[in-house]
Amino acid sequence: MQSIHLNYPIVEGKDSIATVPQVLAIGEFDGIHLGHQEVIKRALQTAKNMHIPASIMTFHPHPKEVLGQHKYTQLLTPANEKERILAGMGLDNSYLVAFDSEFMKVTPEQFVENMLIPMNVNTVIVGFDFTFGFRGAGTPDTLCELAAGRFAVEVIRPFLLNGSKVSSTLVREYLQSGQLEEANLLLGRPYTITGTVVTGDGRGRTIGFPTANIEMSESFVIPTLGVYAAKVIVDGEVHHAVMNVGKKPTFVEHLDKPTLEAHLFDFSRSIYGSSVTVEFISFLRPERKFGSVDELITQIRSDADRARTILAEKYS
Repeated sequence: MQSIHLNYPIVEGKDSIATVPQVLAIGEFDGIHLGHQEVIKRALQTAKNMHIPASIMTFHPHPKEVLGQHKYTQLLTPANEKERILAGMGLDNSYLVAFDSEFMKVTPEQFVENMLIPMNVNTVIVGFDFTFGFRGAGTPDTLCELAAGRFAVEVIRPFLLNGSKVSSTLVREYLQSGQLEEANLLLGRPYTITGTVVTGDGRGRTIGFPTANIEMSESFVIPTLGVYAAKVIVDGEVHHAVMNVGKKPTFVEHLDKPTLEAHLFDFSRSIYGSSVTVEFISFLRPERKFGSVDELITQIRSDADRARTILAEKYS
């Protein structure tokens, strides 16, 4: 998959865009959940039927962040993570459009004339709730009107799971309320965070549970504070782990932001500086403050045993 960064407006002959007709899926696609996957699958199938490239257009930063909704500084799939997932889906091109205060003012008509037409789109695939242009004035119906006689538009219906509409908002709500399994169901895969192993305070080693302290590589949505069964991928190897996301209340009165600490089972190698991928598999319990270190050690031992069992049953 070729990754291409674009700014508005597209300048033909300057920007690296397909010179042949292409099918283009458009959206923010934060999380690339099951609903998003339906849009992408439709683009892939349409392109295959026509023997032309399948492409996707996303935006960075998240439009809602530019519009002042600060919770969108944290994403389910920040730019690099999104590209990693998209690269495995069979797309030919990924266009990342810079969403800034100028692009925010572009009208639906300008978006079509100065972005889509120069891209030589044959078919555009969007979700039912797709909006575009200044203040979200453009809808799928608007897109169909502007596309008439120039390119085709397909609108994908809502994707329902157990009667509920799958959405990035619902995934966020599940992650931040401890309903990890439900979030993973909507994503169609475990929720994932990537980062680098950094030096911690070494406390885990002194109590018999050495941990890899993980500094996130991008601004991910952080799941609710607590303990998780997880898989940690280091140098291509998958290791089962018990994971703590929290602020160490037993040891620290106040911590500005949560830390991510993973105790990898049956693992003793030093991995400082290594890039790791964490897959959150099961939420075990909320974070809490313990009355003593011994009480904490007893609980960690119980958490680790439970995580081992869950992961062994799921991946044996």
